[in-house]
Amino acid sequence: MLIGVPKEIKVREYRVGMTPGSVREAVRHHGHEVLVETGAGAGIGCDDRDYGAAGAQVVDTADEVFARAEMVVKVKEPQPEEIARLREGQVLFTYLHLAPDPDQTRGLLDSGVTAIAYETVTDDQGRLPLLAPMSEVAGRMASQVGACCLEKEQGGAGVLLGGVPGVAPGRVTVLGGGVVGTNAARIALGLGADVTILDKSPTRLAELDDHFGPRLKTLFATMETVEQAVDRADLVIGAVLVPGASAPKLVTRDMLGRMRPGSVLVDVAIDQGGCFETSRPTTHDNPTYMEQGMVHYCVANMPGAVPRTSTQALNNATLPRVLALADKGWRNALSADPHLLNGLNLHAGRLTCAPVAEAQGLDYVDPIGFDQIRKT
Repeated sequence: MLIGVPKEIKVREYRVGMTPGSVREAVRHHGHEVLVETGAGAGIGCDDRDYGAAGAQVVDTADEVFARAEMVVKVKEPQPEEIARLREGQVLFTYLHLAPDPDQTRGLLDSGVTAIAYETVTDDQGRLPLLAPMSEVAGRMASQVGACCLEKEQGGAGVLLGGVPGVAPGRVTVLGGGVVGTNAARIALGLGADVTILDKSPTRLAELDDHFGPRLKTLFATMETVEQAVDRADLVIGAVLVPGASAPKLVTRDMLGRMRPGSVLVDVAIDQGGCFETSRPTTHDNPTYMEQGMVHYCVANMPGAVPRTSTQALNNATLPRVLALADKGWRNALSADPHLLNGLNLHAGRLTCAPVAEAQGLDYVDPIGFDQIRKT
């Protein structure tokens, strides 16, 4: 198969779909061809010579990558100019996060591309193995950036999360006890903060309690406990996820009015529409804004700020699936692996992901056989 790896063009996105090591595996050990756009790996410290040595053909333009590739492997959702280059019969393998993005959904449907989303691929335990590496990065970053945003120069209340002897530490509330929330709590605890994590699963709360012990406070998530935990927090980290669907709005505008001015909200769920009512996507160029006296950090590609770590972690998870799609062809690969099939979001102008269809009020096709249209 001819695999294409374009340079990412989203603002301040430095990750790349395949590392030179991944290219080498695909070319030397599996017999595929890989086209890489010139400069695609610059953000992770890999130049065109590294890709050439790994066996890739380095080409001058994204137009050539998209025009020739049978499968395009990316990191972030395709931007409008990239959607215009996609075609029917071509496979796109990347993060999509379609639920809150009807414009992208319409563009991909019109293109006819077969789009497989990293974030809805599952495993035997029902986990999301291609989302997990970036969730780990984003969760750890959330506490770091939240601590920085609490500084007075950044608009924050001037709170040091770890405190000092004789002064209480900052209070961190983490909404969601999944991969993002667990990693956010780990870093916040390491900084010395007073951390509370909320989740709707008693089993998950018990696991967190066993893992972290009394250093971490756990609460079952209800409207009342969320309100109480947010009210007293210096830093709130939104870490909720409904696979493939829009994130629920857990923190309302009214709740912000009861928080101390200069408190910080970091919305890691912004890719799926955000879990704060006042959230709107930001970029690494302008990552924060003030709303009702609160600092909001809502960067939609947080791991892009640490591209060397993020790209390697992502490739560790995606490479086996890339190779499966290339070795077997996408139809046979999806037929052989129901967990990879769960990643199929669109095919030939038809939507195949029920949560996206529900979020946008669209019809969808059951991906098993593509033979039955279900009305949402």
